[in-house]
Amino acid sequence: MVSDILPISRSQFPMTNRLWIYDTTLRDGAQCEGLCLSLEDKLRIARQLDSLGIPFIEGGWPGANPKDVQFFWRLKEQPLTQAEVVAFCSTRRPGTTAANDEMLQAILSAGTRWVTLFGKSWDLHVIESLKTTLEENLAMIRDTIEYLRSQGRHVIYDAEHWFDGYKHNRDYAIKTLEVAADAGAEWLVLCDTNGGTLPHEVSQVVREVAEIIESWDISESEIYPPQPPLIKGGRKSKIQLGIHTHNDSGVAVANALAAVQEGVTMVQGTINGYGERCGNADLCSLIPNFQLKLGLDCIQDEQLVKLTQVSRSISEIVNLAPDDRAPFVGLSAFAHKGGIHVSAVEKNPLTYEHLEPEKIGNRRRIVISDQAGLSNVLAKARTFGMDLDRKNPACRQILEKLKDLESQGYQFEGAEASFELLMREALGKRKRLFEIKGFQVHCDKGREETVNSLATVKVTVNGQDILECAEGNGPVSALDAALRKALRNFYPAITDFNLTDYKVRILDGCAGTSAKTRVLVEFSNGQDRWTTVGVSGNILDASYQAVVEGLEYGLVLGDREAIVLTVSSY
Repeated sequence: MVSDILPISRSQFPMTNRLWIYDTTLRDGAQCEGLCLSLEDKLRIARQLDSLGIPFIEGGWPGANPKDVQFFWRLKEQPLTQAEVVAFCSTRRPGTTAANDEMLQAILSAGTRWVTLFGKSWDLHVIESLKTTLEENLAMIRDTIEYLRSQGRHVIYDAEHWFDGYKHNRDYAIKTLEVAADAGAEWLVLCDTNGGTLPHEVSQVVREVAEIIESWDISESEIYPPQPPLIKGGRKSKIQLGIHTHNDSGVAVANALAAVQEGVTMVQGTINGYGERCGNADLCSLIPNFQLKLGLDCIQDEQLVKLTQVSRSISEIVNLAPDDRAPFVGLSAFAHKGGIHVSAVEKNPLTYEHLEPEKIGNRRRIVISDQAGLSNVLAKARTFGMDLDRKNPACRQILEKLKDLESQGYQFEGAEASFELLMREALGKRKRLFEIKGFQVHCDKGREETVNSLATVKVTVNGQDILECAEGNGPVSALDAALRKALRNFYPAITDFNLTDYKVRILDGCAGTSAKTRVLVEFSNGQDRWTTVGVSGNILDASYQAVVEGLEYGLVLGDREAIVLTVSSY
């Protein structure tokens, strides 16, 4: 039993006009198809969220699986710096008591100050899913909350399927909230569990609920926060409302925004919108909208600038590719491709940007493609540390070379590392440090249905010929290994380059197996990521081009003095 629990002091979060962010990435987000978190993954994500300043982090359901139990115990040993870790569970089972429910004992053992409890709001679920009576469901809600409060826990009540329940049986849905509030819940969170509600409906329902709860005679004893923010229209309520939305109709973020504008003070969501089916409300979109556009305090400004980094770091931890087109934090969120756009943004970013990308830790990108104008080339050169004059003949040469290569199938907007190398070559800044003269790849299918690949490469460094071979689980892997083996004695940094992604695109499908192929290869050195491109009628040749330039560019990153790899014809 925890007997010394006190509500969080507002002095811990010295902000006015406070909106409380509740992250459920570790529980609801983990239900995303293709996402599987280890215990270490969960701990790393929790610390990322803590550094971002998220006040409530839902850690999981203690007792549901051993991993969640261990998660809470590990955080007891090494607590987070500022966030409240929240345990999650359901109401007690029908026909028993909360004090005798083993599930709730596991919740108490987690030792969290806050518990989020979900209960049924929709009479359909009570009858069909729980197989119990409407009266028993109310008793389950009351008994569970009162028991948790008697054990010193603060309770957030998630009203599951709230909006569906409200539409089908308004009086009963309201009764479930009233029972939860009377039993001691400090936040009532309205959940659009099926994700089928639209923003205008959310606004109307939240407005009606806010008016109803204002009239309730609920004791102010230990209600938290003690001085709730004003609800729209100047009303105040002792009980706070929250919102939890899913994205099945594509409006989870819009629904959360609508609810907040009607007086909701807690918003639940996940980083990158992870979640079951179509996902949850994306906190990476909600937080900047709340803070930068609605003027609501969610996290500190110095934490807000970490948002993009946290989004991408968590993508890496869960091993799901980041969404390049995600609002605010996506790689393309502030990317400009059309020449007219680039020219305007260079004069005044407000012409094509709704806010400064630096405020949320992102950056402006000038995209290079066959639609590029001279403004794109000049702007891109500046990002590479090259200040070019528009009158420099090399600028036109770069633009013409770009358009010619893209007509052949190259794609530089997805391979900016290759474009930087192209620019350096046009400007005479690519130094010949070594030359790769050719390669061979041999694949052999064994009797056990395994395919072994062996690659041989020939490299010249300072007039010295080096011949190396290496095996791999595929021809590209073998090529990469052979190149590293040949070069690492001269350039040890290559050892730290990891090939992290490999994409193949057939450019003229009607040509069948003779089609031209474009290969994009992504590398990382643990801090930076870069992508290079190769195009050929031979998929191994295209892969070879991209891998070689990828290794070269890694050296360029380590030495902006233009360490270079020159590939000769062979």
